Amino acid sequence: MTTLLRKQKTGPIVVEEYDAAADAKKRISLRHARTKYFRVRSLSDGSFLLEPRVLVPPRAISARVMKMLDQSAENLEKGVASPPIDLTPFRKRLPTARPKAPPEGHQTS
Repeated sequence: MTTLLRKQKTGPIVVEEYDAAADAKKRISLRHARTKYFRVRSLSDGSFLLEPRVLVPPRAISARVMKMLDQSAENLEKGVASPPIDLTPFRKRLPTARPKAPPEGHQTS
């Protein structure tokens, strides 16, 4: 008997498979998600395709900006920083947060 071997297409393989139930707001939780954001595609057969997303690809940040960020991080670790900024003039312009009065008939202890 001759067995024919087919070449398999290389691509993603299933690493984990589990059932998830949607909550009252039609949300599901992803276990062990490596990224926070996903591109979601809703397909005509009712299935969904999730692709991991990076909001700012690392290549989008120029080498000059990366160098400045690294230098700023080094300076922060060394303690090289500007003196504290006095924000009191700005606080005078902002409305102060006042605690809400308890409702009538409510007794505080």
